[in-house]
Amino acid sequence: MTSSSKNAVVYWGTGRRKTSVARVRLVPGTGKITINGRPGDHYLNFNPSYIAAVKAPLLTLGLGDAYDVLVNVFGGGLTGQSDAIKQGAARALCELSSDNRKPLKTEGHLSRDPRAKERRKYGLKKARKAPQFSKR
Repeated sequence: MTSSSKNAVVYWGTGRRKTSVARVRLVPGTGKITINGRPGDHYLNFNPSYIAAVKAPLLTLGLGDAYDVLVNVFGGGLTGQSDAIKQGAARALCELSSDNRKPLKTEGHLSRDPRAKERRKYGLKKARKAPQFSKR
């Protein structure tokens, strides 16, 4: 979905991981990342792996300083949120140009990670952990 207001073109993408959902907007700018109204480094607790995951799609295409990343994200923890932002940014970059799809797909930025928490079963303490066995 592309929209233009005040001659600024905005590219949208949605990313998901575990229970996190990220709505990502790419706006031409200087490479600033804003997550839920806060600077990206502060929101991600200055964790280098989370910050690298968010920047990965832009760096794959060499557009690290060309676009500002504006994100609304909710659900889950920081790991799921950072991966959801990565997928959302990659989808927005595909809207930018269809030529971007192939390098992003080969790097694995477009595929959703299907792993999620397994549900708890009755008679068990967690998804697979059984109560302690007592012989007598």
